[in-house]
Amino acid sequence: MTIAQTSPAAVPFAELDALTIGTVAVPGDTAYDALVSPWNVAVPVRPAGVLAAFDAQDVVEAVQFAARHGLRVTPQATGHGPMADLTTELLVTTKELDEVVIHPEEGWARAGAGVKWLAVVEAAAPYGLAPLSGSITDVGIVGYTTGGGLGPMARTYGLAIDKVRAIEVVTGDGVLRRVTPTEHPELFFALRGAKGMLGIITAIEFDLVDQPSFYGGSLWFDGADAPAVIDAWRAWSAELPEEGTTSFALFQLPEMEGVPPMLAGRLTLSVRYVWTGSTEEGERWFAAMRAAAPVILDDVADKPYTAIDSVHTDPLDPTPAHEAGHVLTDFSAETADALLALIGPGVPSPQILVEVRQLGGAYARPGEHPAAFASRDAAYSLLVVGIAEVPGVEDHAAAILDAMAPWVGSHRLPNFTFTPEEYVDAYDEVTLARLRRARRTYDPDGVLMIGGVLG
Repeated sequence: MTIAQTSPAAVPFAELDALTIGTVAVPGDTAYDALVSPWNVAVPVRPAGVLAAFDAQDVVEAVQFAARHGLRVTPQATGHGPMADLTTELLVTTKELDEVVIHPEEGWARAGAGVKWLAVVEAAAPYGLAPLSGSITDVGIVGYTTGGGLGPMARTYGLAIDKVRAIEVVTGDGVLRRVTPTEHPELFFALRGAKGMLGIITAIEFDLVDQPSFYGGSLWFDGADAPAVIDAWRAWSAELPEEGTTSFALFQLPEMEGVPPMLAGRLTLSVRYVWTGSTEEGERWFAAMRAAAPVILDDVADKPYTAIDSVHTDPLDPTPAHEAGHVLTDFSAETADALLALIGPGVPSPQILVEVRQLGGAYARPGEHPAAFASRDAAYSLLVVGIAEVPGVEDHAAAILDAMAPWVGSHRLPNFTFTPEEYVDAYDEVTLARLRRARRTYDPDGVLMIGGVLG
């Protein structure tokens, strides 16, 4: 069954306003633009109405309201992963759900759906604990985790979904549920990997790891040395133990405030590295990369976990980005040559970042509880980021993916899907069947917009 659609212009959003504590806004209202604004400002998010939920009951009211009036709902936590096609009717933002509680004795945390990783990182640090946060702590916990959660310690500790203990969620039938491995196990499976397809998460609980510090950061080279450095990285990373997680990225950073002068206005290559063992062993293992070519900036050192953002150096400010990506089965010398032919030294490229992450290690091993994540066998991930308004950026990104076609894996990373059509490519047939069954159980009327990609 699917809901009967109502014209957004005819929806009585004043009714939702009366039922909820949070702010309800429609186009033209003073609060509207601030409530719907995503991190990627190239994505036009213009829903017919938006609710900034005050608490979980607000979310319940919103989902039940949508069902009554033939609307479909899309959640947005911190706004880092919006898709314009999925945000046209009722948007429910959970930014105000900002609870953070650390349980240091048992080593776990609870966070509201509006919390970004930085809050948990800082709250856990005094106890020598750390979460499996993302490559930048400005990213929201819920969206990142429900898409798998590939972070800078993935080869040591696995994915963020592997650490989830419980999820509180308003499912598409308008019911608030607490979901664990034993309570609603099919929903626990589906929420960990399927992002917002089955419900709007209001809080999440997850285990922390004993990691007060790490040895790592970023090591930068001139773009002219990219072929030699990538060749060295390939050989070195193939022998790297699971205590090490690494990636490299080709950057073309503009001359602007915050960009070191030696990195601006030129092609550079950054090797990222996190070693979770002893500093001495981490330094010994990294020596080979320091010897790969002349270094123009070395930020690899012993650091507290609160400095984890220094590894990937992702941007904090909202960006009009065009993104593309996939997973790779291998990154051979031939793969490197094909990539460098499009983004290497002396080659004009509109991309500001092309990243290759090594996977494997604990990432490749299933967690204690099955999850809707089908890319454990991927060997590498590829991410391409350009400025959306730059002419040719989309065609060039497509050309990079075409060049990588001989090494592209079967299933995308859910967090590296950038159009609704790509979502289905993130799951195998068995996982898709389980997700569709879960949707029939928990969202029988198809209230959640993103669930529609399952067919």
